[in-house]
Amino acid sequence: MACLTLLPCLLLLSLVMLLAVAASGDNSTLSGQIRINCGSSVSATDSDGRTWDGDAASRFAPSVAGVASGASYVDPSLPSTVPYMTARVFASSYTYSFPVSPGRVFLRLFFYPSAYGDRGAAAALFGVTAGGVTLLDDFNASQTALALNYAYLVREFSLNVSSGGNLDVTFTPSGQSASGSRHYAFVNGIEIVAMPDMFTKAVPTFANGGRPDPMPIRADTAFQTMYRLNVGGRAVSPGDDSDLLYRTWDNDVPYIFGAAFGVSYGKDSNVSIQYGPAVPPYVAPESVYASARSMGPNAQINLNYNLTWALPVDAGFYYIVRLHFCEIQYPITKLNQRAFYIYINNQTALADMDVIGRSGGVGRPVYTDYLVVTVPGSSQTDLWVELHPDVNTRPEYYDAILNGLEVFKLQRYDSDSLAGPNPPILQQVQINAVEGSGAGTKKKSGAFAAAWAAAAGGLVAVLVGCICAWAICRRKRKAASAVVHVPQAVRETPAYVILGQTKIPAFSYPAR
Repeated sequence: MACLTLLPCLLLLSLVMLLAVAASGDNSTLSGQIRINCGSSVSATDSDGRTWDGDAASRFAPSVAGVASGASYVDPSLPSTVPYMTARVFASSYTYSFPVSPGRVFLRLFFYPSAYGDRGAAAALFGVTAGGVTLLDDFNASQTALALNYAYLVREFSLNVSSGGNLDVTFTPSGQSASGSRHYAFVNGIEIVAMPDMFTKAVPTFANGGRPDPMPIRADTAFQTMYRLNVGGRAVSPGDDSDLLYRTWDNDVPYIFGAAFGVSYGKDSNVSIQYGPAVPPYVAPESVYASARSMGPNAQINLNYNLTWALPVDAGFYYIVRLHFCEIQYPITKLNQRAFYIYINNQTALADMDVIGRSGGVGRPVYTDYLVVTVPGSSQTDLWVELHPDVNTRPEYYDAILNGLEVFKLQRYDSDSLAGPNPPILQQVQINAVEGSGAGTKKKSGAFAAAWAAAAGGLVAVLVGCICAWAICRRKRKAASAVVHVPQAVRETPAYVILGQTKIPAFSYPAR
């Protein structure tokens, strides 16, 4: 009876506590999420309806240092003025301290390179550490944005918060520049979102076919999201992501290598996406699985090229490559109707990939993880993902399909670091040249790009010409080996299987 008497009191006390928290202005923490609009003294709402609290009077920065400053220019490509138009600028090291429940979180840092007061964008050079891991080192947001042709940058990390319950994020300006002026650090926004553990289970296999044995990933490993692509579909904004994780899924067109884009299409109207225990909704939103890119309906053409994505990454790190699959059009409903190879960095990650066989049916998602080791170095290298029909099982259609593609960098255990170099500007010219319309949301406006072009002067035109010539030569060199990129075992397939009569798919792919 005493317990029954206390129950209403406890419920009332819980309700009072919830109301008090909501009234405190930290309503973003009720769902385990924190958003800080750095350099602002008031709360504001972004275009997705998320509330961002200013850091000037935040309990996460009780004695906030640095200078609050506003950006000097509003680029039209910004998805929202919040949190990009205000920044916290630091001339010395400063730490935000966030109370976070133990477990994995997404930590997102938002940067909008601009002049802040009398500080030029190019003078911002700094490092960021969090949870004992170096996330960025000598990071130049201005150079990075110019190299990628983006107006703003979002750097996303996945960190495992220990039982201590606090996540400290420290910004530290780099040393004095050659000209004698001091560098500075800045940040426009900080977002923390609790997330399930999507990386350490199940254990990924190596991209060379699993040799050596699968390598378990330490539970405390930190990751950086390098790419998250909605293959064959439009970009997915944070507000349209699943399970309130607020991830961005970019269009894959800028990363397709060569002129063979395949065909993109959406699901049939009578197909529904059916999540299950192996692939819960938080893995990827329905819009990712509801669109796809395939090689096309012509079997003979498909046998003579690889559907290929080239993804620049930092050398010297391990990467998890996650491929999302879902058959979404009839008549692909049975085993061995479509089977294909998955190549990663010119190695056979998997032969006889049958999406129906692995998922269990049409409209059922499945994903596979592969561990990739890149060559040692301090620069960038290309990570290649390629698909090619597997003719060995004599499938009904000689084709391949992909719905989504993610690449995650693993921290280096020897240095507890995820930091890579600032991307070289000129190596991005080829990628920027093939970007299609609507490929993403971060691209600079014409005015912003023109300002950079004016600063670069006539030198840019000369260098672009050189790079174009280099790109053409590079593509020619790749043609003989990269267009097919089939390992020796596939080349030895009997000729009658490859060149004999094949079925042309009865279903049609809507042309983009």
